[in-house]
Amino acid sequence: YHPATPMWLQMLLAIIAGLITSIALETTLLHYREKFNWKAAFRMAISMSFLSMVAMEIAMNGTDFMLTGGKAQLQSAAYWLAFIPAAVAGFLTPLPYNYYQLKKHNRACH
Repeated sequence: YHPATPMWLQMLLAIIAGLITSIALETTLLHYREKFNWKAAFRMAISMSFLSMVAMEIAMNGTDFMLTGGKAQLQSAAYWLAFIPAAVAGFLTPLPYNYYQLKKHNRACH
């Protein structure tokens, strides 16, 4: 809890934390599900979806900032209600890029 932290720094840290979490999860899934070694799994996670993860994080944090002013009040219902449109924005923003990449590489999600 650091209320004097500048908003730009909070947003930057939130984006970095989201990227690290996404890359770690994707690397782990590729290692255990697809039997990649750790180095190959990490490279694949970075190259496969880094741009879409950046777009998702910026969209979610931007939406959150517009709706809540960027200050998380975890005990507030308004904060949790603002999460819904932020999550939708985060899902929809990288969707065209992800669809294009799947079509380009002739892959399917299921």
